[in-house]
Amino acid sequence: MNRIRVFLVDDTAAVRHILTQILEEDPEIVVVGTASDGQQGLERLSRVEADLLILDVEMPGMGGLEMLKALKAQQSTLPVLVFSSITERGAMVTIEALSLGASDYVPKPAMVGTAAEARDYIRNSLLSKIKSLFKLEPLTPSKPSSLNITPSAAAYRRIPSRVDLVVIGSSMGGPKALGEIMSVLPDDFPVPILMVQHMPAVFTKALAERLNQNSKLSIKECSEPCEMEPGQALLAAGDYHMAVSRQGDKIIASPLRSEPVNFCRPAVDILFNTAAEHFGANTLAVVLTGMGQDGLDGCRKLSECGAQILIQDRASSAVWGMPGSVSRAGLATAEYPLIKMADEITRRVNRGRPVFRSRLDNQNGKHNHEVSG
Repeated sequence: MNRIRVFLVDDTAAVRHILTQILEEDPEIVVVGTASDGQQGLERLSRVEADLLILDVEMPGMGGLEMLKALKAQQSTLPVLVFSSITERGAMVTIEALSLGASDYVPKPAMVGTAAEARDYIRNSLLSKIKSLFKLEPLTPSKPSSLNITPSAAAYRRIPSRVDLVVIGSSMGGPKALGEIMSVLPDDFPVPILMVQHMPAVFTKALAERLNQNSKLSIKECSEPCEMEPGQALLAAGDYHMAVSRQGDKIIASPLRSEPVNFCRPAVDILFNTAAEHFGANTLAVVLTGMGQDGLDGCRKLSECGAQILIQDRASSAVWGMPGSVSRAGLATAEYPLIKMADEITRRVNRGRPVFRSRLDNQNGKHNHEVSG
């Protein structure tokens, strides 16, 4: 059996020692090298064969961000997991690292009782993400994601004439995917957008701020009940679900402090279920990269209502768990590579509206797999 070869970069010797011990307790993982800063990491990494880099972002000397930039300049395709502190600065740096191409992050244990509990936390959170990154998910034979087909006029006739709300769910790889989508949506986007990304509280605030800085839309964290306006986007706050409802002509998004769903809070299913209840076929749901199957139950309810459901294709997903589960259940209206997703969201939202952008229809090279039925 080929083991997953991991390289560790952290400025604290004790952390490198503990991580090495925890990782090598798993027979499918081997640590092939360590370094105490980014510069040393680049030098040693070039001399070993590694499948994964676990990187501390806050280090003296060359830090994690500088190392990521150097790897990007080298056109490295090595997956990177960021090991970051749960602080406001740690969150901001982590979000920056994800925007530079890191696959995901694992928060360092904070306020975790005993040393044994801290080790258990690291073991559970780190190993699950490593295994997800390297898990080969089965393809659905009848729905290969590599098809290159432009949606037909007949397919578009099956699409509801009006979308009143866009809901998006994502997990591992989601911050980068959300950044790519939100940065190119037009400033006159005609409906509200609600997003759930699996993240702790401090990180969702940092992510919302980052998305807002790079988008023409107004984006913030959903920290209190909010009346939604066209072109406004809300990100569910960490440790809170987000629900959506109608109150007359108003669209209201609210944080919800109920039990975790699918071991997640926020959970995509909470948002999707409430969208199905209050908006039905007038919902456009988007399932992006992520591990697990959060959002699947909500997609079932949305599909029963006649809503459109777009999923990110396998090739462009960091992990095809969430979108893959929707695909295998036969619930996806269409699947697209990430690079095409923003245009397709805009196309479908504008269809049936006077401001429909015909230029999107004239673009060449649309890659998708439209599902009939």
